[in-house]
Amino acid sequence: MDRETLLEGTALLCDADHNLIVSLGNGRTGFMPREETALGIADGSTRDIAILSRVGRPVSFLVDGLQGESGRIVPRLSRRRAQQKALDRLLDAPAGTVLPAVVTHLEPFGAFVDLGCGVTSMIGIEHISVSRIPHPAARFAVGQSIRAVVLDRDREKGRIYLTHRELLGTWSENAAPFRPGMTVPGIVRGIKRYGVFIELAPNLAGLAELHPGLQEGDRVSVYIKAILPQRMKLKLLVIGVLPPAPPPPLTYFIREGRLTHWKYAPEGCTRVGAETVFLD
Repeated sequence: MDRETLLEGTALLCDADHNLIVSLGNGRTGFMPREETALGIADGSTRDIAILSRVGRPVSFLVDGLQGESGRIVPRLSRRRAQQKALDRLLDAPAGTVLPAVVTHLEPFGAFVDLGCGVTSMIGIEHISVSRIPHPAARFAVGQSIRAVVLDRDREKGRIYLTHRELLGTWSENAAPFRPGMTVPGIVRGIKRYGVFIELAPNLAGLAELHPGLQEGDRVSVYIKAILPQRMKLKLLVIGVLPPAPPPPLTYFIREGRLTHWKYAPEGCTRVGAETVFLD
């Protein structure tokens, strides 16, 4: 309590008044009053479902005080203060800072992540990868540990804005393992009248000739006909449809530190690719 050490325990139950009882180990428990269970509970900006959903899950907290109960001393806990402490540190992180995160929820428009102590943010679907996906579930799973980059902060609203695609590498970095003449697996990400877009890596896709019966999301084998860095293109030929398989783990080309500028396209490329400048 005196050192304001950040601790973690499991929420055992939520009582009728929406206070949490938290396990401290060795049979001991702490008491977390409703107003201390999360940022925004006291003013109503956070709904009580945020308290109920913590039961059976870990919660971070600071020890706020000690109180007597039934002849014993019970620690009074505050998750709200732990969250505020974490949020203050995150708001001080400059744009471009790489952070660890855990995926908590997926929606068609983006992935919600926990940055620590229950401080949440969202990665918009357009910022997840260069290769377009129909839903964040094509790239992430709930509970998955990932990396993210601070895109911007709003101190007044207490919000952190994130991006992710920059960590998955440039065109050149993703194209490096491939050579013309190889046959490799890929995922169908788009079907147009002029061809089929096949994803070979989260930040790398090529165009194949139309192939009958294909649908978006199909896993296929493709023959690499040509790799053209100056046009940022891969020419592919669909060999056949493959059985479904779980996606491989994400490969991060950057895992820590801070980015100031990221450019997807290779030097000398005639096409304009994605580019991010992190201004602080």
